[in-house]
Amino acid sequence: MSIAIYAGSFDPITLGHLSVLRQAARLFAHLRVLVAHNPAKDYLFDVDARVALVRQLVAAMPNVTVDATDGLVVDYARDIAASFLVRGVRGASDAQFETELAQANRALAPALTTILLPADAELAEVSSSALKRRARRGEPLAAFCPPAVAAALRARLNGAAE
Repeated sequence: MSIAIYAGSFDPITLGHLSVLRQAARLFAHLRVLVAHNPAKDYLFDVDARVALVRQLVAAMPNVTVDATDGLVVDYARDIAASFLVRGVRGASDAQFETELAQANRALAPALTTILLPADAELAEVSSSALKRRARRGEPLAAFCPPAVAAALRARLNGAAE
């Protein structure tokens, strides 16, 4: 069985992420969405909230599971015997960064293959950072994230519980 990991901070998950996730779910027998947590970074949502949002959005996908790590993705991949790392790209600058990351991961874990998947063309400008900026300005979010994410963003930015 081929196992792939789609890792990211997903702070929060966007329609662009979901575009890549859906493609990967069709390609692999099992896809593990891995919410990466770097204790040195500031996140809008804590790791449990990010995991919960992703789980809610993939609940109907039987070959997709969600987990979190604060370690190296390649170490996690070894622990679950994953063969592939999935990365999303929006454009040329992402491709450059992701290629460099793939090369670094290959140096650490030669048995892992990185697969770069483009998000749907209309989602090329969607990022978690841009989504948070739009939410802070009170702009419509429907074109950038699912309703559950928009509601969580609004609640978080208005000081309510995640």
